[in-house]
Amino acid sequence: MSEGRRVSLRLQTIPQEKRPYYGSPPKRSMDSADEFCKKKTKVDDKKVEFSEDSSPLENGEVKGLDLEETVGKRTEDSYFFADLRGLSTVLRLRETLRRFNLYVLAKEGDNSCKKPQKKEGVIYLKKKIGDVEGFKVGHRFSSRAEMLDVGFHGQVQGGIDYMGKSYEKLEEYKGYTFPLAVSVVLSGKYEDDLDNMEEIVYTGQGGNDLLGKKHQVEDQVLLRGNLALKNSIEQSVPVRVIRGHKCRNSPVGKVYIYDGLYEVVNYWSEIGISGFNVFKFRMKRLVGQEKLTNHNQVHFIHKKLSRVVPESPSFVCKDISNGQEAVPIPVTNLYDPLTVPVGFQYIKSNQIAENVSLPPEAPGCKCKGNCTNTRTCSCAHLNGGDFPYVKGNGGRLIEPKDVVFECGPNCGCGPECVNRASQKELKYHLEVYRTEEKGWAVRSWDFIPSGSPICEYIGVLRKSDELENISENDYIFDIDCWQTVKEIGGRERRLGDVSFPTSNLLHEVDEKKLESEPESEFCIDAGSFGNFARFINHCCEPNLFVQCVLSSHHDIRLARVVLFAADDIPPMQELTYDYGYALDSVTGPDGKIKQLPCHCGAAECRKRLY
Repeated sequence: MSEGRRVSLRLQTIPQEKRPYYGSPPKRSMDSADEFCKKKTKVDDKKVEFSEDSSPLENGEVKGLDLEETVGKRTEDSYFFADLRGLSTVLRLRETLRRFNLYVLAKEGDNSCKKPQKKEGVIYLKKKIGDVEGFKVGHRFSSRAEMLDVGFHGQVQGGIDYMGKSYEKLEEYKGYTFPLAVSVVLSGKYEDDLDNMEEIVYTGQGGNDLLGKKHQVEDQVLLRGNLALKNSIEQSVPVRVIRGHKCRNSPVGKVYIYDGLYEVVNYWSEIGISGFNVFKFRMKRLVGQEKLTNHNQVHFIHKKLSRVVPESPSFVCKDISNGQEAVPIPVTNLYDPLTVPVGFQYIKSNQIAENVSLPPEAPGCKCKGNCTNTRTCSCAHLNGGDFPYVKGNGGRLIEPKDVVFECGPNCGCGPECVNRASQKELKYHLEVYRTEEKGWAVRSWDFIPSGSPICEYIGVLRKSDELENISENDYIFDIDCWQTVKEIGGRERRLGDVSFPTSNLLHEVDEKKLESEPESEFCIDAGSFGNFARFINHCCEPNLFVQCVLSSHHDIRLARVVLFAADDIPPMQELTYDYGYALDSVTGPDGKIKQLPCHCGAAECRKRLY
């Protein structure tokens, strides 16, 4: 690589107007709406009333809430529904899902976890026939509530989502007969369902003991969802089909996968297994869609690693960490079967360069066992009076912060304390694999919930001014947390209040000097020594974010660099984060601007890495 490439962008001299954004990725595209988000907005999409759905029960079945009804009732809690105009549909949906997951994390936490900053404004999404832009076949949702939140399936419990008669008033739906089905969910709730993937016999809704043994307890009637599916047959309107699958890492124990559009071809009524009348709807998958290959991946993650890896013809290494990680990390290569990653030694913790002196250890909290009391825990005080993590899945970060203060070696709590989330052993089955255009990459065989710590970026801790004496490599990560907190050089702060212990910080930092030399003093060099994080690629729409973490000491110049999940990440999806390069900001030895194409493949890809 060129000299201009190997040195981190943030160690270059960058014009103010070209500074990259250092916060959470979605903010970059939302700057134009910042002022708009500060005040409550009017809703563009007219709210549709569903008077025919006023009954709370449906043939003895608890009736699912409708999307418009539910959203309209939760204005006070919907800080994540701030205005998103100005974004593309794909980014708008992605950001809505992120805000929803952030909201769920806040609800999961007890009083020790602070709610994220509240924002006003509500988005109402009308129901839509056919595909929904931004969601391809194979898209995974972590819960029914997530599907409801973006208008993909507007029922909390009901298996059939449909447009009510009030849609007859809309010009775009003139000539249609309502109710009209838009989506169905198959999740094993009905004993009479048959599913052969390409063809389904779907049992109508109603009369099922959903809270008990899931047996039919009374006859079904041709109303609401059942009538909507019948009307879909007569008008040749396809429905979206979503299948629910068990998933051990999902917060609700399931993932929901969109499997494409199905045509409802016919229906009939018959006496079901339990002796009651049920409606059956035969559905066939429309041709020309992506093949259904995602289901095997869901079941794949439950197999033992030792049985799965050798079966792959692309398998080239059983464990790149050589047993150092708690979970083996295999390497696969479909493009160069005999090639494995070379040129570095795997290490699990940072090495320290000879001329770098670590600061003294932090005093630590006086808690015993686990930290639970925010009033008495000194680490909670450093995090703004709250713990940054919720307890689910071993500790999940509610939102990105300037810096997270974790418990350290002098704290009285034990290793299972939730405030040590990023220090725990690797828990996900990861894989390093070869790509066609991007070199090596990393993906997970497991579902990863949003907010989960993935790994620390590991290498040799060096002074940044030594970089010119290091052999060329791509693996320099500068630690610019202090510059970001102080918004030096055009950087933007993240959300989250923290209280810096100045006695341990920077020994009276000369901020004027930092303004004139706004680059980081230290960096992590993973060129010759590092962990699997060195193989995680850039993406213009990443699913990870970078978080500065302090634990053993409180000197932010030497903060740990930890990667967290920004989204719910489905199995086999590549892990990526934004490298933060600004266009036209990297120059070579000859002083000319260097350009490197970006191959991330994101819908909003900038086409160039720098």
